[in-house]
Amino acid sequence: MMPDRNSAMELFKEFNTSESLYKHALSVESVMKHFAKLSGEDEEKWGIIGLIHDLDYEQFPNEHCSKSSEILSERGWPEEYIHAVVSHGWGICSDVEPSEYMEKVLYATDELTGLITAAVLVRPSRSIMDLSVKSVKKKWKDRSFSAGVDRSVIEKGAEMLNIELSELISMTIEGMKAAAEETGLAGN
Repeated sequence: MMPDRNSAMELFKEFNTSESLYKHALSVESVMKHFAKLSGEDEEKWGIIGLIHDLDYEQFPNEHCSKSSEILSERGWPEEYIHAVVSHGWGICSDVEPSEYMEKVLYATDELTGLITAAVLVRPSRSIMDLSVKSVKKKWKDRSFSAGVDRSVIEKGAEMLNIELSELISMTIEGMKAAAEETGLAGN
């Protein structure tokens, strides 16, 4: 079975009702599609993986990633998609290391989208459209700001991708812009 966006969205909604988790999934989907486009990869596939990466998080937080693997396997999803989803939790809730470029992008940007979202929501404009890398880096340094975001995961992800943190932040912001309306980050 080759999943499409509609079946991925239905599956996501079957296991998740949280509005914030939905918006996060849309942000990560948008970022994954952006990175895929930049590297000449399959945007639909990368987007679907971004969309479902936290499939099990709401219902099974203590089995995050492993439950997704089970759910996706039962439904005949390709192993490549399952590996990517499980690897985004490497070192946190999974021992599956990201090995493919796509997996490294997901690993590096998952937490980062959360930090960027928080940075947008405290701006007067409440818009990602005018968010700068400098602004995100300022928030990055304040460890009490969005304290749940594991900055070491983002740093490790940037290292895996062999890019500077500022470049990763810039590319992630650009990727998130495409979903700004849907995620509530388009501004006042």
